[in-house]
Amino acid sequence: MATIKQFEDLEIWQKSREICQIVYNLKKNTNLKNDYKLYSQLNGSSGSIMDNIAEGFERNGNREFIQFLSIAKASCGETRSQIYRAFDRGYLNEDDFEDFKSKVISLSRQINGFIDYLQKSDFKGTKFK
Repeated sequence: MATIKQFEDLEIWQKSREICQIVYNLKKNTNLKNDYKLYSQLNGSSGSIMDNIAEGFERNGNREFIQFLSIAKASCGETRSQIYRAFDRGYLNEDDFEDFKSKVISLSRQINGFIDYLQKSDFKGTKFK
C-alpha cells in the first residue's frame, strides 16, 4: 500500500470529490438549478462525504478517523436518497441515475472497507507516536 501523507492522496477522498462535481454539473446542466432546496441538500450531503474524510484524516488518530468515516458513509446514504428524488423529479434520466447511484454505492463500500482496515490495524495514529 502506498504511503498516504495527506487526505488528497486517499482514493475515497478523490472519488468523493468526483461525486461533488457530478452534483455541480447536474445543477449546471438541468433544471435542478431551479430546485434550490433539493440542490442545496444534495450539494451539502455530497460535500459532507468529502469534508468528513478530510477532517477525520487531519485528526491524526484512527479512532477519530473511523468516526468521521462513519459520518461520511452515512452521507453517502443521504446523497443516494436525494439522487432518487432528483430522478423522480426528472433531473436525471435512467442511465445517469443508475450510473450516479452506482458511484455512490461503490464509494460507500470503499469507505466501509477502509473502516474495517483501520479497525484491524495496530497503528493508532500519528498523534500517538
